[in-house]
Amino acid sequence: MKIVFLLHNAYAIGGTVRTTLNLASALADHHDVEIASISRHLDEPRFTVDPRVALVPLVDIRAYSPDLRDPAQARPATDFPAEDKRHRQYSRLTDLRVRAYLARCGADVVIGTRPGINVYVSRFAPRRALRIGQEHLRHDAHTKQLRKVLARHYRTLDAVVTTTAADAAVYHARMKLPGVRVLPVPNIVPAAGVTPSDGTAPVIAAAGRLARGKRFDLLLEAFAKVAAKEPDWQLRIYGGGKQKDRLEALIEDLRLTERAHLMGPHTPIEDEFARASIVVSASEAESFGMTLVEAMRCGVPVISTDCPLGPAEIITDGTDGRLVPVDDPHALADAILDLTADPDLRRAMGRAALESAHRYDPAPIVTKYEHLFADLRATRLQRTWERESTRAKAWLRKRVRTWTRAARSFRGAGLSHMRLRRAGTSNRKQPAA
Repeated sequence: MKIVFLLHNAYAIGGTVRTTLNLASALADHHDVEIASISRHLDEPRFTVDPRVALVPLVDIRAYSPDLRDPAQARPATDFPAEDKRHRQYSRLTDLRVRAYLARCGADVVIGTRPGINVYVSRFAPRRALRIGQEHLRHDAHTKQLRKVLARHYRTLDAVVTTTAADAAVYHARMKLPGVRVLPVPNIVPAAGVTPSDGTAPVIAAAGRLARGKRFDLLLEAFAKVAAKEPDWQLRIYGGGKQKDRLEALIEDLRLTERAHLMGPHTPIEDEFARASIVVSASEAESFGMTLVEAMRCGVPVISTDCPLGPAEIITDGTDGRLVPVDDPHALADAILDLTADPDLRRAMGRAALESAHRYDPAPIVTKYEHLFADLRATRLQRTWERESTRAKAWLRKRVRTWTRAARSFRGAGLSHMRLRRAGTSNRKQPAA
């Protein structure tokens, strides 16, 4: 079976890139797997690509690329939805290259990896292929305008795969998709390949984009309380982003310059997690929570805000980590202090985390995808009937409403005409004064 992934940019660093490469590698054990990278900005990918997985760049945006001089590259995309926030990174050349690639790829399964790309899959994937849209974000993270576009195009997919059961439930409740399977399949997080943490280093680690939603400011505020009580512990934050200057200023304001450090991006992050004894996430929202599982793979207990949607499905509170309320630096600090003060508890939670992380081994997740492929093939006619009958019923209801309104208008016009005639007759019968 040939399985094709459409990915925004396989040469970049990002959670979706990493998880797609993990899944592609695992599927390559039994299938022919190809990744179409819609953009290419570097000579080589930042992450290692399994040599069994073919990587096909579609639009080359490196400085010397002739694609930059193609007139279509200067025109905005019309197939990629304008409501997707990445629209400005797409062009008419992108649209044309994606269409041409999907027409010739010969795939049995085509998998999109973000909302706008799922629209490409919906519209242009070969009709014989299974069309699957992955949602690495959350339903509620999309704007109302984008959700409206997705509701229209997702109806022609075979399946929508979310990373959490909670998000799948939201799609079931808020986006009616007859004939489309909507189900959760978590991301693959392979074994770390590092010696697990022994829980003795006085280091707290965190990782992610330096963006507002990750709330590293809240973590620093919580760590200020920890630092006052635990003079030996340090905080290391890994990642890059627009909030770097703001966070550096906050570190200085909180007088943490010797205790809290912005370490910059680091790949693979597991090396650094294994050198820590606690990993913390203070996010406002997480569609999954890759860093949490990566930390658990290193035998490190994790403390996370109980934000929508992923952490509560990953962490068993009090067993392999802790869940604390969102936007509460005091609760976050108290949870960290509970672990810094109790090395036995840290080590016990670290062992439980390492065991719990096996849920994200490649084998069970590949099995879920293969069962999904088989189910989609076996139910294709049934689901097509469900989709078309629902569409026909909706058309009929719309026509009935139109006919009903027309009939009411006709009756209203007829009654008005009769009243006018009666009024005219009555006026003619009145005797002259």
